Amino acid sequence: MNLSARRTAVVVSLGLASLGCCGLVLVRNLYTGNPNFRYLIWNLFLAWVPFVLALLFYDGQRRGMRAAGLAALGALWLVFFPNAPYIVTDFVHLSRDSLSPLWFDGLTISAFAATGLLLGLGSLYLVQSAVRRELGWLVVSAALLLGSVGIYLGRFVRLNSWDFFTNPHYLAYLVRLRLADPFGNPKLIAVVVTSTLMLGAAYLLVYAVAAPSLRLELDRRRGR
Repeated sequence: MNLSARRTAVVVSLGLASLGCCGLVLVRNLYTGNPNFRYLIWNLFLAWVPFVLALLFYDGQRRGMRAAGLAALGALWLVFFPNAPYIVTDFVHLSRDSLSPLWFDGLTISAFAATGLLLGLGSLYLVQSAVRRELGWLVVSAALLLGSVGIYLGRFVRLNSWDFFTNPHYLAYLVRLRLADPFGNPKLIAVVVTSTLMLGAAYLLVYAVAAPSLRLELDRRRGR
């Protein structure tokens, strides 16, 4: 299977998984008559944004897009990247509901969390594959760290990616506040460290599976 066919298979698989997730919410809504859990669909849509941006970044790099365009795509990708792993934190909404079995709600959130995480890690792999080899792991490390900060901001401060454009002054204020007292928020440190470690472990697993086949395909194209 060549790179194009492999990428199509991955995109179709993620699309089918996303449709399955939405189907679970639809079944719950029809069964209970309650529109709860629809926020998961919006969160999953936001998780698709960095994946699409990563595809554009990857294709742009291969086609010789100018550095300014690649930088803009890369910056947008980094801003929206935390939305993908953020869905894992939606387990805070899991509770006993007389209208729906707990196991079904747990299954629904798990499906969304797994799909969102795969979208995020897949986008990270695409970006790493597109940048220069010596910068690849530096980009991965920075993205995982900043993505973990984004998860904290989304769950505990209730900010989202749009605030980078609609409320930049407040974000700048938060940055200055933390730089002035970097150890003044133990919860932030705990969330960022644990999230970075867990995301890093998950990404290494994805990389270990995906990287060998990519190298073989590239070597084949180069006639090795």
